[in-house]
Amino acid sequence: MAKANDVSAMEIDYQNSTAPDQISNPKFSINVLQLLKSSQMQHGLRHGDYTRYRRYCTARLRRLYKSLKFTHGRGKYTKKAITTSTVTEVRFLHLVLYTAERAWSHAMEKKTLSLRDGPNARPRNYLIGRLRKAVKWATLFQDLCSIKGDSRSSLEAEAYASYMKGNLLFEKEENWNVALKSFKSARAVYEELGKYGDLENQQLCRERVQELDPNIRYCLHKIGESNLQTSELVHIDEMEGPALDLFKAKLEAVMAEARSQQAASMTEFNWLGHKFPISNAKTRVSILKAQELEKDLHGPTANSLTAEKRLIVFDKIFAAYHEARSCIRSDLVTAGSSENLKDDLSALDKAIGAVLGQRTIERNQLLVSLAKSKLNKVRDDKTEKVTKPEELVRLYDLLLQNTADLSDLVSSGRDRKPEEVAFTEECELKSLVFRAERCFYLAKSYSSAGKRTEAYALYCRARSLADTALKKIQNLTTPDQVTIKELEMLYNDSRSHSCIEHATGVMEEQKAPENLSKKISTLSLTKNDNKLEKFLIEKLDSYESAVGDSNTRGIPRIDAFPPAFQATPRNPIVLDLAFNSIEFPSLENRMKKDKKGFISRLWR
Repeated sequence: MAKANDVSAMEIDYQNSTAPDQISNPKFSINVLQLLKSSQMQHGLRHGDYTRYRRYCTARLRRLYKSLKFTHGRGKYTKKAITTSTVTEVRFLHLVLYTAERAWSHAMEKKTLSLRDGPNARPRNYLIGRLRKAVKWATLFQDLCSIKGDSRSSLEAEAYASYMKGNLLFEKEENWNVALKSFKSARAVYEELGKYGDLENQQLCRERVQELDPNIRYCLHKIGESNLQTSELVHIDEMEGPALDLFKAKLEAVMAEARSQQAASMTEFNWLGHKFPISNAKTRVSILKAQELEKDLHGPTANSLTAEKRLIVFDKIFAAYHEARSCIRSDLVTAGSSENLKDDLSALDKAIGAVLGQRTIERNQLLVSLAKSKLNKVRDDKTEKVTKPEELVRLYDLLLQNTADLSDLVSSGRDRKPEEVAFTEECELKSLVFRAERCFYLAKSYSSAGKRTEAYALYCRARSLADTALKKIQNLTTPDQVTIKELEMLYNDSRSHSCIEHATGVMEEQKAPENLSKKISTLSLTKNDNKLEKFLIEKLDSYESAVGDSNTRGIPRIDAFPPAFQATPRNPIVLDLAFNSIEFPSLENRMKKDKKGFISRLWR
């Protein structure tokens, strides 16, 4: 009945909007949810930055006070109350609304700091004080809108005040019945408002309803009227929105408490039919968290999860197992000289590492399936990414490395158990299948590059590897039918593609002289006087289309033929004709003569 009355009141207000009394006493209209969502998304809350949003609210209030000339004095502070008679335009309502938002964002900022730095009584009291201030201003905003605002604005203000009151009681962890009533009241208003207005407003109202649902369910859980399971909390934690930040803090506490209760009865970790004792409580909680997430991937609801959500679950599983291994290694450091304890911890660490390797392979196989779905897809949208064969080759390289690491981890140790030997053989078989797939997509990449010989050889190699893997799987006692079908398809595809590459290569080889002659026939050595284009020899420094390309504007011309005559410089010829006719004078009288004495004659 309350919802119907609200809707009828909105309709009556809309019909009587042109009445004479509305002219003397105008009703202000303010779209509260749309205004706040726009401000929050543009100023920090898209990334959870409450400090930036609080500073924006402060700056916004400063501008409003100054533009309305509603300052509180320059020298001595004199508070001015905002009453019904004060609200002469819609900006006064904005003033009250942003004051409530500033107090709320300040409280949320303190909440994020307390989650990061740990619980403390003083910041918590300050946080509750800011939430109480937000409730005070939200209630004033509701009262003003009930008098000065139209029916829709009054309803949105009522929902906003109920939401703020619910947040305060939610954080104080008291009066869960009143908090539940506040959240339900806000949800009912937004649910009803989501049926009217433009599409953007309807979408915002639906999003707010979805954000309020977890708070309502948590209040019912605290009252005892709902059995909220941990798996349900995990899915709620994936939702985003400023309205859920207080809830997520409570959610983590509830999940930790539930895991601690379940971990108390968990004393062993099972892997390959062997049980490994767990003594550390933190290790048990981390392993239990990972196992709960694994149920989402392998349980009955696994098919309903999209690929993006499955990847998010994988990331959380990896974080949980890494946390467990970190606890185990810390215990190994503090184990001292107890050899039995060290052996148990090392075996547990090896088992968790093997499970982590298996989940890594499963995640990469999921990425492979996503890439295959986009391999042959026609790109309708320009922004849509299409997979290339090289990307699949890279993914299979990762799978081969993951399989090799897992096989090395399991086969390490002095006493190898029969289960570990069988698991190693299974890893080798997986590696063979991955090699066949990798070879197939490597052949595809060579084929797209036009290398027919290499592609043909790789397709034949992929067919051989697929045949070998298929025979080994069929010889197993419990063969995997899905893998057998995939290998048979790979074998047939490799055979067909090898035949296609062989035929294409033969055709290209036979058509090569013809194509070459066609390209050469398009060349011209003569210059066309009608066109002023340069010859190819004159524009070697510019990047243009190749010779014989069909996209060229005209017939490419190499150079002018026959070439024009050019003057060639020669060396001068010198003839020395006077040399043989010249008579040179005698120089005997100028030459020095040797004088010989009597003693020199004796020494001859």
